[in-house]
Amino acid sequence: MAKQSIGVSLPVFDRLDTDPVLSLYRQIYERIRGTILSGSLAPGTRLPSSRTLAVDLRVSRNTVELAFTQLEAEGFLVRKVGAGTYVASAIPELERAPRRLGITAVRPAAPSGREPLSLRGRHTVGAAGRAEVWVRATSRALAPRIVEVPNRRLFARGLPNLDAFPLATWRRLLARHARLWERESLFHGNAAGYRPLREALVGYLATARGVRCDWRQIIILSGTQQVLDLAARLLLDPGDAAWMEEPGYLGAWGALQSAGARIISVPVDPDGMNVDTGIRLAPTARLAYVTPSHQYPVGVTLSLGRRLALLEWAARAQAWVIEDDYDSEFRYTGRPLAALQALDVGGRVIYAGTFNKLLFPALRLAYAVVPERLVDGFAAARTLVDGFAPSFMQAVLTEFITAGHLSSHVRRMRALYHERRDLLLDVMARRLGGRIEVKSADTGMHVAGWLRPGSDDREISRRAFDKGLDLPPLSRYYHTRRPRPGLFFNYAGISPGDIRRGIDTLATLL
Repeated sequence: MAKQSIGVSLPVFDRLDTDPVLSLYRQIYERIRGTILSGSLAPGTRLPSSRTLAVDLRVSRNTVELAFTQLEAEGFLVRKVGAGTYVASAIPELERAPRRLGITAVRPAAPSGREPLSLRGRHTVGAAGRAEVWVRATSRALAPRIVEVPNRRLFARGLPNLDAFPLATWRRLLARHARLWERESLFHGNAAGYRPLREALVGYLATARGVRCDWRQIIILSGTQQVLDLAARLLLDPGDAAWMEEPGYLGAWGALQSAGARIISVPVDPDGMNVDTGIRLAPTARLAYVTPSHQYPVGVTLSLGRRLALLEWAARAQAWVIEDDYDSEFRYTGRPLAALQALDVGGRVIYAGTFNKLLFPALRLAYAVVPERLVDGFAAARTLVDGFAPSFMQAVLTEFITAGHLSSHVRRMRALYHERRDLLLDVMARRLGGRIEVKSADTGMHVAGWLRPGSDDREISRRAFDKGLDLPPLSRYYHTRRPRPGLFFNYAGISPGDIRRGIDTLATLL
């Protein structure tokens, strides 16, 4: 007798769309997630088996399994061998999130009361509207060629693997666009960016990171630091409170500090930024900076419960959240987790991504996905900073994306970085004999290696620097709390032989 399937029916799955952007697995994933967040599927509810759901939807079982695996990785589902698949019950914020966040298919209008922009931000927009920008072309003889000396130290920070970059393909695209470049292309570009690139990013971000947006919400910038600078200019007045992860990215700290913000250091634990502590310290903060998919520098992931709590707080406080998603395409256990922005229904998240780490640092192209009511402010502020990003490189990057080269490159780098991470952990375990501990290493291009209590990581880092190693001390990323000593290891841009040589050198120092 055939075994009878048990589980609730899912009427939301009457039909899957033939969607050129979202794959079948992604449609299943997003519909189940949305049903859970809306409260239609209560915690503890048992779902149909993957086999039953596959038959009902007329898709392969592997497609359903992929969606279930992603939902389990993000904390929405719990799978029990021999017992079935259930909606996770250990999400305390889930029961009240739909009611407080007001989950709806329509984005709400700008809330009454608190102004979206800071006073300084409104002055910036006004100044941009009044300014007349004149460009005077000047000609001069080419200066002697100056070659910048790159950071050649082993484990150099923020450096992707450049040897594996498809340089021949990039050169071909450069040459093609140079031939097609018209005189009209020599004029000023759009402050928000090259429209075809912004349109191409909509599809890429939807499939790679779960980000849903209109192309008009995308602002092309030079780097993540520029995203942080513009956000601080527009959203913060001197004295405004801003949450900052501790330990956390020094560039974000600098941007907030230069804006005159009152920085609230919020501790990071194995579940990421402690949102409850942030609320206790500064419930009416204006802004929060987070690296939820791969916390910088520790490497932990912000739990689903805290993601929902962070968005709930932002909606209630009319605060903004800057999501710095700098390297989370590179996840080595399961598929990359969806971005925090994918859960944001209140329009409070500013999503920042960069091609400078994904491709190569000299590209100087990044992007921000901003809520609709901030688009004009960001574009106006951009005109006062540096006008616009170079249109030629944006056009080349557009074809690199639309022709499929970016997705292929990311897949290759994910496999390559996975191998190098495994090699680094293996060599550290054998050569360092327990003197360095690594806890979170499932994502990204670097790991945090914790030293024994009482170690002087700054002195070790200085001595390593003298030996040709770039290993920043983790204590540098703390500002108010007693730091735990450790070192920062970037393994993405270093060869297997240099990984072994570098760890041998460090073992000698230790």
